[in-house]
Amino acid sequence: MRKFRKLVEIGPIGLQPWAEEKLCDYADEIVRYDHLPADEDELVAMCGDGDAMLVRTQPAVPASVLSRCAQLKYVGMCCSLYSKESANVDIGYAEKHGITVYGIRDYGDKGVTEFVIYALVRVLHGYDWPMWRSRAKEITKLRIGFVGFGTSGQMTARMLKALGAEIRYYARSVKDECEKEGMHFMDLRDLLGWSEVVVTCLNKGVILLHEEEFKALGDGKIMVNTSIGPASDGPALMKWISNGSNTFIADTSGAVGEIWSEVKDRPNVLCPDVSAGMTEEAYDLMSRKVLDNIERYLNA
Repeated sequence: MRKFRKLVEIGPIGLQPWAEEKLCDYADEIVRYDHLPADEDELVAMCGDGDAMLVRTQPAVPASVLSRCAQLKYVGMCCSLYSKESANVDIGYAEKHGITVYGIRDYGDKGVTEFVIYALVRVLHGYDWPMWRSRAKEITKLRIGFVGFGTSGQMTARMLKALGAEIRYYARSVKDECEKEGMHFMDLRDLLGWSEVVVTCLNKGVILLHEEEFKALGDGKIMVNTSIGPASDGPALMKWISNGSNTFIADTSGAVGEIWSEVKDRPNVLCPDVSAGMTEEAYDLMSRKVLDNIERYLNA
């Protein structure tokens, strides 16, 4: 297997110590920066004559940076890569100029599933939180609709179904295996009206819920956003949260979005502002996938 001449880590990457040691097998020289660059000039200086770079969701690596890193041949994203458009690396430019960009997927899903169950039980039973209804309620027979039904959505849905919930979903396509398991597709607004609880599991940058969707959802409902960013239009979500009969749940302020400062202290908003997916196990899996991508590139 060939090696990189010089691999540069930009900012806190989050690889496990064993993975950092393993990187020595892949590069003659490794340079690590534990801070993010202040601007593009500093980022270019950090990369220097490196032929490989590792980054997370920050910093942005636009074409104006890539074009100035003359030796760069590989960029490893130590974070989820959902689409070219949502990536912090200009993949379109990279592809046209002989730079390979690999990202990873599906490494923090179990933590997200655990968070959804924890938050619902806390709200449904009123454990150190205002109870959703006048009596404690089980997940059993709860109508839960998923908006977006990828890996994490399906994993969470199966766990909730095992606890007795009724599951429906809206996605870009019908999921045949899920249909066989009794989890059925519905049009978005029909799904929102049917659901007592809505769980949004959308790709970064995808906003599907606007004022008309919240009208379809109605009041007296629970919404849980597990997306990396907001899944809803800010003012429309703010209006919905302002009705005290509704409960909004997210793990991070980023998943709440622009209205975070206005809603963070409301008694019907549950947000610990901690990434639910980034557990010890998730960091292990992320590290393995980052190394697998490097090996795939070097063995090509």
